[in-house]
Amino acid sequence: MPKKISLLALALLAALAAVIAANALRQTSRQLDVAPAPQLAVDEQSAARRLAAAVRLRTISHDGQPDASAAEFRKLHALLKKSFPRAHAVLKRETVNELSLLYTWPGSDPAARPIMLMAHQDVVPIAPGTERDWQADPFGGEIRDGFVWGRGAWDDKANLFALFEAVEMLATAGFQPRQTVYIASGHDEEVGGERGAKAIAGLLKARGVKLDFVVDEGLLITEGILKGLDRPVALIGTAEKGYLTLALAAKARPGHSSMPPPETAIGMLSAALVRLEDRQMPAAIRGVAAEMFDTIAPETSGVNRVLLSNLWLFGPLVKHQLVKAASTNAMLRTTTSLTVVKAGNKENVLPGQAEALVNFRILPGDSVGGVKAHVRTTVANETITVASSGQVSEPTPISPSAAPSYRLIARTVRELFPGTIVAPGLMLGATDSRHMVPIADAIFRFSPVRAKSEDLPRFHGTNERISVANHAELIRFYHRLLHNAAEKTEEMK
Repeated sequence: MPKKISLLALALLAALAAVIAANALRQTSRQLDVAPAPQLAVDEQSAARRLAAAVRLRTISHDGQPDASAAEFRKLHALLKKSFPRAHAVLKRETVNELSLLYTWPGSDPAARPIMLMAHQDVVPIAPGTERDWQADPFGGEIRDGFVWGRGAWDDKANLFALFEAVEMLATAGFQPRQTVYIASGHDEEVGGERGAKAIAGLLKARGVKLDFVVDEGLLITEGILKGLDRPVALIGTAEKGYLTLALAAKARPGHSSMPPPETAIGMLSAALVRLEDRQMPAAIRGVAAEMFDTIAPETSGVNRVLLSNLWLFGPLVKHQLVKAASTNAMLRTTTSLTVVKAGNKENVLPGQAEALVNFRILPGDSVGGVKAHVRTTVANETITVASSGQVSEPTPISPSAAPSYRLIARTVRELFPGTIVAPGLMLGATDSRHMVPIADAIFRFSPVRAKSEDLPRFHGTNERISVANHAELIRFYHRLLHNAAEKTEEMK
């Protein structure tokens, strides 16, 4: 009997190994097979100088001060008009809430659904005390060592100016889009987009506009970030996480520190925050993450191909590894971030109240209501109040990668960046495009900024920059995308 059991076990293991191997081998590439496009001639240095001039304008968004940088925004508007006269001759320009811009490029086919390209004007401030850490003046707009340096050089003036460079070239050549093209450029994306993109969306909705698709800033062309892949990977954001900040407050009787009660406001709040960090919302390879790995699996080799092709078996192992890194952990769960704590004002006085802000980025499939319920259950202290603070947004719907508009973007990337793997991805931060959900069939968050792992801290951080050559690639991307969108190709049917 033991011998028969051993033989049966071996047979089962052999069968399992065969299934695993078959799954890995039968995975076929999901990449579009397209010929490389001829390289568009771009005056890289002139384009870099125009971007650098934009970086010098301090179009900073300040919380609670919507008009603080109004003069700088108006200078940027004038710079756009001066730099791109042919584009402004074919585009109808409107201002929304004085500082946001909406451009309309009429299409030749009234029956074609309009599209929208987005890039915001505003930038985040420089973190106090970090000015000396910059290798270049953050608002100097320096061009050095093949890069344009400064706040906004990457986020998001590179996209804004690349888009207008492309339209300028197309207008000069006499091009007219088949479908109407809207260009939306908000002035308050970095503080929520309420007065900019949201107002633009409301205006277009009132006019009865329904967009075929939207392309906004978002995910990038990553190099060396995903293990097991030696080729660049272009991740197209098909959804973005929701946003919620909860304010927790614990109250207790204030008093002298020499006679502390059994429970203090700081102690109760601290215990609640520890529980929230220790008991995170569950992680899972599902939704956009699952589709991304399914798309990438055939492009990998060795152990990675075996693991990603058999997530039904190895999913727990893969998940265990992914949650160890902050960026991949954020793809799999609603994240919990303790961001602000306030309590006390004197070393020998017990405060009567302790407060904290906890920020959540909500995974598609979870909800604002679900997060609130999780927090109340986890805190498990009825004396601690929990209330929303600031902006709130649910996760966006997932735009399907089977949609013609996704295939259009994928085709454009594959034509301009031969050999690059294209896959759907999840946008972890918030973009202006979420405000377009009510008027758009699909929204994609992508720009072909090349980034390695060491570049990621530059985003909203110190030494922000973009290479002159990469900026030219952004121009080619928008130029090609508009050309491809105007054609009635298989991708657009």
